[in-house]
Amino acid sequence: MANPQTADFLSFRRTFTLLIVLVVLPSAGLSGFGVVAIVNERAAVEKRLEASWAGRLESAWREVSARLGALTVVAEAPLRVESRGVALLESTFDVRGDEVVAEDARLVAVVKSLVPQFAVVPSEPVVFSASTPQGVFLLVALRRNGVVHGGFVSARALEQVVHEVSAPLLAGGEPAQLTMLPVKQVPAEGVLARLASGVSEAREAALGPPELSSLSLPSPMQDFRLVAQAIGEDPVGKASARNRTVYGVLLGLFYVTLALGVVYTGRSLYREARLSRLKTDFVSLVSHELRTPLTSIRMFIDMLAMGRVKDQAEMQTVLDLLSRETSRLSTMIETVLDFSRLESGKKQYDKQPVPVQALVEAAVDAFKAQRVGAVMQFSVEVEPNLPTLLLDQDALAGAVLNLLQNAFKYTHDDKRITLRARQHGPEVVIEVEDNGVGIPRREQRRIFDRFYRVDSLLTRQTEGTGLGLSIAQRIVEAHGGHISVDSTPGKGSTFRVHLPLGG
Repeated sequence: MANPQTADFLSFRRTFTLLIVLVVLPSAGLSGFGVVAIVNERAAVEKRLEASWAGRLESAWREVSARLGALTVVAEAPLRVESRGVALLESTFDVRGDEVVAEDARLVAVVKSLVPQFAVVPSEPVVFSASTPQGVFLLVALRRNGVVHGGFVSARALEQVVHEVSAPLLAGGEPAQLTMLPVKQVPAEGVLARLASGVSEAREAALGPPELSSLSLPSPMQDFRLVAQAIGEDPVGKASARNRTVYGVLLGLFYVTLALGVVYTGRSLYREARLSRLKTDFVSLVSHELRTPLTSIRMFIDMLAMGRVKDQAEMQTVLDLLSRETSRLSTMIETVLDFSRLESGKKQYDKQPVPVQALVEAAVDAFKAQRVGAVMQFSVEVEPNLPTLLLDQDALAGAVLNLLQNAFKYTHDDKRITLRARQHGPEVVIEVEDNGVGIPRREQRRIFDRFYRVDSLLTRQTEGTGLGLSIAQRIVEAHGGHISVDSTPGKGSTFRVHLPLGG
């Protein structure tokens, strides 16, 4: 049978899953159709522009191809070529068999991947494109005496050549420019892949100059395309800007409202489930912890009432046990009451100037009084000349005492506990270090939650309500400080109380 905690969690998960299925998924589908609609809205305008630019792009490519086919070799090693006075190369390389020597060491891998293509390089300079894992490149190469001399065409030089060729073709038309760009990857089959490709194209159009038309180039320039880009306002965007703006605003408001609603509803559901679990845990834990001392007290009282204790020494032993169990019961009840006062905000602090030394001594005295006769190695290290702080000594001593009690309870027989106090920058740090079982990293953020206890064999065998650290944290935070923990499973824990000097 599932326990209440598991049942609450499953109920929350089912409810939240139902919320996602009934609200978020249909909304995501609606948004997807909206994106498709935006992409299709641009399609008609783009088709008209492509048709009007097709002839001019063909003419421009013929001129660019002629310019790149009639290069002037200025030098062979390293290779230097020009196109009507424009130096084309930004980085050169030489290939001798399988050996590659590149001017830019970062491009050696690129050249090596193209070695098979260099086998057919003629003695005259040839321009060709290459697509490699490192990117798409435009290269110039020629062969001399069995050595291939080549270089990478500069994007700026290529842009200058295209600009000189296209200037007469663009005169008198709409403001645009021609440029050469790598060929776009063909999207994979399927609706989702095409939708993703459409979204990517829309993002590229928003970030860069809008494309009016493009021309895929023939071999050996098959990895590039000649593109006409709008200058200034996008003609396609101008035609559909109003509808896109209205739809975008409505979609944005819809998403904001949806996100806020889902987050708020999810948080509310989670809080209700967690509150229900905490209430159940609280009743179960308190009932269990109170039952043990009450059972012992009743047993000892029955022994006294029935006259089973004859000897004076036995009588004193029973009375000592009754006193201890009563004190234990009182401590548990006081812990619950303290927590109740902290939760309701009714806890009042009497802050007075208190030396740190006095605070440490108060916590140590209380700890020793509660652990009289306990076998342990307990040491106190207080840095001299610590400042006086404005605080409630009883409350903060109780917080440090909680840390000391935890250090005692969650260590094995060879108990070594150290209490330190020192100044660190603008704060005083009080440390409680032990050699106990330690706390796994994934649990360290939760140990300060109400009623939470780390699940381990020693924890299950040790009494506690899971409120001590939560109460200590609330007290320290009320004094403007915080508690941190550094712990390794099997090696012990160090809890640190950080108190500001101005507190």
